[in-house]
Amino acid sequence: MKTVFVTGASGMIGIAVTEALLEKGCKVIGTDSKPNQFIDSPNYSFVEAQIEDKDNITNVLNGSKIDVLVHLACSVDNDFPAVLTSAEEKTSAAVDKYLYKAAVDAGVGDIILLSTYQVYASQKTREPIRETADEKPATAYGKMKYDSEKILSKIVTKSASCKGVIARVCPIYTKEFTDNLRAKVYDPKEGCSFIYGYGDYGYSFCCLYNLVDFINGIINVASGINYQGVYNVCDSKPIAAKDIVETLRQAHKIGAVVQRNLGSEGIKGIFNFGGGAAKNDYRYNDISTACSNISYDNTKAQRISAFRWKLSNTK
Repeated sequence: MKTVFVTGASGMIGIAVTEALLEKGCKVIGTDSKPNQFIDSPNYSFVEAQIEDKDNITNVLNGSKIDVLVHLACSVDNDFPAVLTSAEEKTSAAVDKYLYKAAVDAGVGDIILLSTYQVYASQKTREPIRETADEKPATAYGKMKYDSEKILSKIVTKSASCKGVIARVCPIYTKEFTDNLRAKVYDPKEGCSFIYGYGDYGYSFCCLYNLVDFINGIINVASGINYQGVYNVCDSKPIAAKDIVETLRQAHKIGAVVQRNLGSEGIKGIFNFGGGAAKNDYRYNDISTACSNISYDNTKAQRISAFRWKLSNTK
């Protein structure tokens, strides 16, 4: 039975990961600033603490013989809001400063970091983005996570026994959690939903349960397989804008939808991109690239899990 330490255990992603790990027979230690529904469950223990509380978190790492650290805290859709503040960036930096080294020093065998697709540089082609693509984050969240990646990589490189896994995750969704989906078809300035043409263009997303399966796969990978490194974690196919609109409509989460022509709006978006909203809002929709069909290649991650979930069968 492996012992897994989950940070951000009471967030949406943390709850789903914890539930799956317990079902797989793992012993789970969770930490967050608020409790969750697993307290008093068999094989589960909980430490209520702020993630930047170095002494408290380090004591858990040193006293529990942990096999895997799953670092979900300091993440959008789990702990942080979509619009980052300097306080949240400072929190993440403070955690990076001690957490990975403390885990390695405590003998943790694997560290899984929840990162983001936003670490990649702007792409000039429509080829799917692979893990070898250039990194040059243009958003505050992308930079924050890229800094975290670099610190983790530096520390595990020096370790003879600890492996690091970086999951660059596309925006999360479930049947109930549709904020990221809605952001791609909603104009907050106009206060309405919209679609360009017939909505045949698409966006890369990640069903929450594909992420959960991937984390489970890393934790239970067969011995002898070299699995450390960077992974794009996303659905196998982008989701078309028209399918987003139809899904939200069926769930009564969208009203009237305005049909637009990209034309002048795309040009306007190019000149507007780079402002405060574009940099700080995780869900900012760059109109200039709305119909570019930018996608991410998850071939490497498919060696770990099946990626069986999609918009039509999510729960």
